[in-house]
Amino acid sequence: MRKYAVVFAGQGAQKPGMGKSLYEAAPAARAIFDLAGEDIKYDCIEADAERLKQTEVTQPAVYTMDMAAYAALREALGASDNAGSESNAKKSGTGSFAEPLGVAGFSLGEYAAYTAAGVISSFEEGLDLVKIRALLMKEAGTDAGGNQRGTMAAGIGKREAVLELIQKARADDVLEAVNFNSPTQTVVAGDVIAVERFSALAAEDRGLGVKAIKLTVSGAFHSSLMKPAAERLAEALKDFDFKDPSLPVYLNVTGGPYEDYEKIAIGSANAKVKAIMVCQMQSPVYWQQTIEAMASAGIETIIEVGPGKTLTGLVKKINPELVALHVEDAESMNETVDYMKGG
Repeated sequence: MRKYAVVFAGQGAQKPGMGKSLYEAAPAARAIFDLAGEDIKYDCIEADAERLKQTEVTQPAVYTMDMAAYAALREALGASDNAGSESNAKKSGTGSFAEPLGVAGFSLGEYAAYTAAGVISSFEEGLDLVKIRALLMKEAGTDAGGNQRGTMAAGIGKREAVLELIQKARADDVLEAVNFNSPTQTVVAGDVIAVERFSALAAEDRGLGVKAIKLTVSGAFHSSLMKPAAERLAEALKDFDFKDPSLPVYLNVTGGPYEDYEKIAIGSANAKVKAIMVCQMQSPVYWQQTIEAMASAGIETIIEVGPGKTLTGLVKKINPELVALHVEDAESMNETVDYMKGG
């Protein structure tokens, strides 16, 4: 088996009908969709784009899609257990299946990575947690009058130029670099007026060579505007119990493996994971560093699971020598499995 890692899609990758193909083609995926319940199954298979824009809908649906695609991949590669179970990070004993050498998830996708690695004990527990997270982030994204407070935009161009433009556009408002996606893509988040100012300055093109693309989101995710949500998440996490990962997990907040977080938080696995989750909600996603760390660890193939292939595209921009594959439907699953089995 090839040396591979699995990465899980995040919010923003959703699209109407995203789960239909896997539901029909893969029994393991179908089991995940059925566990999610009729409402979320509807969102994954039949909901329109307008409904899928709502954070409280998007996050549970994308998490479910991530775990369904992962279950389908494992099933097709020969694993004997179900994705999301306590045993899913153990060797299957089939003799042909090899676990990934690492997992990571983009923002929301990190919760799927935790589930795959046994940090979160089951799909059902992960779904409960994601529902809480989604509601807290939605509430933090609105002001006292119910209006959207924050938003996000992708800055396309050299990172130094994007960071310079942030400084010019910030004024007295919140405006921060929050997703370090590739050498030429840095996402910014903050107050709506500040993000609009950033976009306007980019459009004027004062020699910086930055293009701004507005993102369809309901808040300034991973920025300091999410601090109220993070504080409430810390309280909600008291009802959960987490374990050390059984697979290497690469973290959004550092771009490196889980063990690196001991530089920031100490204590039991349960305490460390909770600290990471709270930090992650209000801190940047270091995605470029994550892929670079995986490559440095000897990983040669990255498989994106879940809706779309945004992360696949980023992998190719970060390190063209890595093989980038994805699993979002029956066709892409078959192509990925064929490659992984040496076809």
